[in-house]
Amino acid sequence: MKKIDFQLHEGESYIQLIQLLKATNLVYNGAEAQSVVTEGLVLRNGEVELRKRAKIVQGDIIQFNNYEITVK
Repeated sequence: MKKIDFQLHEGESYIQLIQLLKATNLVYNGAEAQSVVTEGLVLRNGEVELRKRAKIVQGDIIQFNNYEITVK
């Protein structure tokens, strides 16, 4: 599994899940991001995350398509 460290912008306490997938270039666009989330292909801390706009915070680990994103 390939690992990605994602740093939240200064002053931000979270990023929405679909924005994170786009920011890390794991999807081509917002429509694809929404699709993979609603299809249950994204894990948040080991659990399927179906909320497209879930607030991903520091310490969360997102898994998708053989990638593991650690939010810092």
